[in-house]
Amino acid sequence: MIKQIRYFQAVVRCNSFTEAAEECFISQSAISQQIQALEQELGVKLLERKNRRFSLTPAGEHFYKKSLVLTADYERLCRETARIANKDNAELRIGYLKCYGGPEFRLAVAEFSEKHPEVTVHIINGSHEDLYEALIGGRVDLVLSDQRRAFSDEYVNLILTTSECCIEIAARNPVADMEQVEAEDLKNIPCILVASPAQRENERAYYQEIVGIRSEFLFAENLEEARLLVVGGKGFMPVEGGENEPMFAAGLGRTRFTRKGKPVRRNYCAFWNTDNSGYYVEEFADILKSFFDKSQGAL
Repeated sequence: MIKQIRYFQAVVRCNSFTEAAEECFISQSAISQQIQALEQELGVKLLERKNRRFSLTPAGEHFYKKSLVLTADYERLCRETARIANKDNAELRIGYLKCYGGPEFRLAVAEFSEKHPEVTVHIINGSHEDLYEALIGGRVDLVLSDQRRAFSDEYVNLILTTSECCIEIAARNPVADMEQVEAEDLKNIPCILVASPAQRENERAYYQEIVGIRSEFLFAENLEEARLLVVGGKGFMPVEGGENEPMFAAGLGRTRFTRKGKPVRRNYCAFWNTDNSGYYVEEFADILKSFFDKSQGAL
């Protein structure tokens, strides 16, 4: 049943049978059959299907939320069992925001790996929502992400830095010569965001409703692709403060992003489950915080 539950979670998370099937490496018909088998075993309808769309039933919504806890506990149990059986095979699973371009994360990974060569470090990247799902699903031990929700007591919420937002834009664009720029000034220039297809609507909504950008949106799969679009004059990209990456500096300009004349700021944090505060998790968080502190001190 645990595999069927994971298929169900993937369908809900992706809001698509097709995308969930691709994520789970099975056919769309097979994942649909697995969801139906889960419903039959539970004796309840989890999804209300209509044509090619679906919605969660009240029972399905309840089951989905509770199942995330269930699978997290199951995966934790499996990890703990494996660690008991293989004491020397320690691992640390870390996630980071794919649009974050600062050097702190990779420096922290390098220092931690040098200090603990016996620990296998697994790294994933994703959007804010990708990392949130991975954390609550127990697929990562710690994530570096931005704060978009109120802090939860279920997690350690370590603020690494409060960063002023900027935009990156082609150096030849006149906007690159401005000291600061308002969202209204950018309404005719496409906004380039880094997001997977499944998370594009979430990212669009966040930058429209919370950040206040009213431009057309373009999407890239990773930071390098996004910066190449920017250098090519296709639009601007919201980023955090700091210097341009050396390989892009010649073609890029950075300008402070403001709203009603005030800087737009964002918290970047390390998050991990309070039940998973193991030695390696906390040590990596301390190393990561030290590099952010050094970056702030250098400004």
